Amino acid sequence: MADPVRIAVTGAAGQIGYALLFRIASGAMLGNDRPIELSLLEIPPAMDALRGVVMEVEDCAFPLVRKVVTTDQPEVAFEGVDIAMLVGSRPRGPGMERNDLLEANGAIFTEQGKALNDHAAKHVKVLVVGNPANTNCLIAQHNAPDLDPANFSAMTKLDHNRAIAQLSQKVGGAVEDIDGLAIWGNHSSTMFPDLLGATVNGQSALEIVSQAWYEDEYIPAIQQRGAAIIAARGSSSAASAANAAVEHVREWVAGTDSVTSMGIYSSGQYGTAEGLIFSYPVTVNEGTPKVVENRELNDFAQGKIEATEAELIEERDAVAHLL
Repeated sequence: MADPVRIAVTGAAGQIGYALLFRIASGAMLGNDRPIELSLLEIPPAMDALRGVVMEVEDCAFPLVRKVVTTDQPEVAFEGVDIAMLVGSRPRGPGMERNDLLEANGAIFTEQGKALNDHAAKHVKVLVVGNPANTNCLIAQHNAPDLDPANFSAMTKLDHNRAIAQLSQKVGGAVEDIDGLAIWGNHSSTMFPDLLGATVNGQSALEIVSQAWYEDEYIPAIQQRGAAIIAARGSSSAASAANAAVEHVREWVAGTDSVTSMGIYSSGQYGTAEGLIFSYPVTVNEGTPKVVENRELNDFAQGKIEATEAELIEERDAVAHLL
């Protein structure tokens, strides 16, 4: 077997972290031939819970797991890591405005960005899952000046999967029949699930579904899916978020010719503002996401992209003192 891959997971005792660790340890993320070392970060009050999680990982006797480190210190958690999955973040509390949430998470991701800069491997792949993911990712990236901005990504794979599933249910087809769908912009209620380039068994998706359904039902359903899950089960999505994180990293490492969605550092593609963490349709080759070029965008799509871009610019400006 190859040398172990060192993987850091923050918020490892939380609901998403709990669902995530067993998928990673089983080989679902990097394959059955890649041994791993887990480096798990939690806040001090959650360290007892984290010990319980580690006991369960041990009790599974995963052949790929060579070592597990637990800590409440980012500089320890990120020492030499090849992959960092930043799951833990401050949730919005009662009465908190979005700017309050950005500020609270800003302190967390500033510290983690600095620790990644000083301790992680220079080739580290950093996936931010904790919300608001795009701007948390931007904060971490800016506080890691010695790392390539391309090392950082925010997760919109969950939105991508939700969009595929809802389209599949509408057309009565299998999810593997759908190709070319993409999520643009922010992982928030402004995200734009784009069907213009999507096909179902090679046929344009927008030739199968009505424009009215697309605009009035489909887009709002994807944008509000997280809230609908909270309303139904009393807590936020955990297993589906963990699954999306596994798929995001697997595609980032192994590559994919199929169109997927990733929040990546913008260099102005499709006229978007440079320097944001913005979700685009991408393919991945040799560990590098490449934005799909020459994708059709009509006035409706352009307006949706500009709206989510404006929100990301507003968030960036709100945390400008942390960048």
